[in-house]
Amino acid sequence: MIMTQREKGFYISTYGCQMNVNDSDRMATLLEMADYSPVQTPEEASLIIINSCSIREKPVHKVYSEVGTFRKLKEKNPNLKIGVGGCVGQQEKEKLIKNQPIIDFVFGTDTIDSLPQILMDLENPPEGRSQKIVRAQFEHRQPYHVETLVTNPGISTFVNITKGCDNFCTFCVVPYTRGREKSRPLKHIMSDVQTLIKRGVKEVTLLGQNVNSYESDCGADLADLMRQLAQQTSIERIRFTTSHPKDFDQKLVDVMYASQPKVCEYIHLPFQSGNSNILERMNRGYTREQYLEKIAMIKKAIPNVVLSTDIIVGFPGETESDFQDTLSLVKEVGFETIFAFKYSPRPNTKAAKFEDQVDEGVKSERLNRLFEMHDEIAFELVKRYEGQTLKVLVEKADTLMEGPTIKLTGRSTQNKLVHFLGAREWVGSTVPVTITKASPAVFRGEVPATFAGGLN
Repeated sequence: MIMTQREKGFYISTYGCQMNVNDSDRMATLLEMADYSPVQTPEEASLIIINSCSIREKPVHKVYSEVGTFRKLKEKNPNLKIGVGGCVGQQEKEKLIKNQPIIDFVFGTDTIDSLPQILMDLENPPEGRSQKIVRAQFEHRQPYHVETLVTNPGISTFVNITKGCDNFCTFCVVPYTRGREKSRPLKHIMSDVQTLIKRGVKEVTLLGQNVNSYESDCGADLADLMRQLAQQTSIERIRFTTSHPKDFDQKLVDVMYASQPKVCEYIHLPFQSGNSNILERMNRGYTREQYLEKIAMIKKAIPNVVLSTDIIVGFPGETESDFQDTLSLVKEVGFETIFAFKYSPRPNTKAAKFEDQVDEGVKSERLNRLFEMHDEIAFELVKRYEGQTLKVLVEKADTLMEGPTIKLTGRSTQNKLVHFLGAREWVGSTVPVTITKASPAVFRGEVPATFAGGLN
C-alpha cells in the first residue's frame, strides 16, 4: 500500500516511563489544537517527534538509531520536520543536532507547552536566527500548573501530580532531565479528574517520579489527595506510581485500606538493591531492614496487597554476596512482578564516576540468574488466582472479531492483565471474571454464567 503524506500529519514515537507516555498525550493534544492530525506511520507524516528516555544507556542509542531510519524520508521530502523531546532532548540539547543534522528541533521536558510556538518559529524563523531550534530550559521558579490535556483518554489514563525529583540517587539522571521536584495544587488535580470522568475515564493513575512525596500548596499530601478523590469524585479506580520507600508511611497505607475498593491493592515499590551498603552508595535513604519494615507495615494493613519492584543489578562495587542479598529479598517479599536492569552509567550522576564498576559479563550473568529465580517464584505466586473471580475493568475489545461474543481485555484491581470472551458493550464496565489460567504475564478467564447479560 502506498502511503501519501499529509500536509500537517504528525507521528510521535514514544518509549520510556509512564511519564513519557503522558507527555506524548499532551503533545498530541497540543498538535491537534494547532491543526495537525495524527497519522499511523512515519511515511505519512510531515512532522515526526521522538519522545525519548535516557534512564539507561540503550534508549539514548535508540534515539540516534531511530533518527537514522528517518533519513531516507527526509531525503525524499526536505520539508519533513524531525524533533526530539523527552529526557534525551533535555540531556543532549544542541549535541543532538550537531551529531544528527537532519534533526530540526530539540525540546526539553519543561518546554512541551511551547511545541506549537516551536513549529511556528520553524516555519517563519525570526530574522537573524538559525533554522534549528533548541529549547530545553528548566523553569525552576515557576509553579507546577499543567492541565491534563487528553482529548480521547480511554477507560484508564494518567494524571500528573508531581514532576522532577530531589533525591539525587547516585545512579539516576532524573533530577538532570526532569528538574527539581514540584507538586501540582490539589484543586487542579481534582478538577482534572472530574473532567476526565465526564470524558468516560473510569480509572486514573496518579503519576510522578516520586509520587508519594506529593505536597500541595494547601499542605495536602498523597494520602489526603487519594482520600478526596475517593470520597468526592465518582472515579471507580485509583492507582499511583512510582513510590519511594523512604516516603511510604502509615498514613498512606491507612488511606489505601480505608478507600478500597476505589484505591487498588497494588503497590510498585522499588528497592533497587537488597544490600544496605549498596543502598547507601546509591543514596536511597533507607536500609534493607527499613525496606522490609515498610513491606511488613503494608502487608499488615492490606493483607491482599500485590507488590512489584525495580531492581538494579551490577551497581558499582556490588559483590556476589551483595547480589545474594538482592536474591534473598526478592524471595522474602514475594514480588509478583519485578522490573530488573543492569546498571548503566548515566551522564552527570555520581555513580558514573565510581572506580569499582562491575564487568558487563558479570552484570548480564547476575541479571539472568535473577530472572530465572523470579520466574520460578512468580509462576507459583500466581497459581493462587486460578479459580478466583476478579473484578476486571474492561479496557478494549478485539477489533477484528465480529459477533455477539468477542475477545476482551482488561485489568483487575491487582493490576493483572486479563483476556476473556464477552460482549463488546462491556468495554468501560467492571465485570467479574473467573481465572482459568494464570501466568506471570497474563491471565485468561471466563465470565460466570450467572453474570452473562448483566452489567454492574
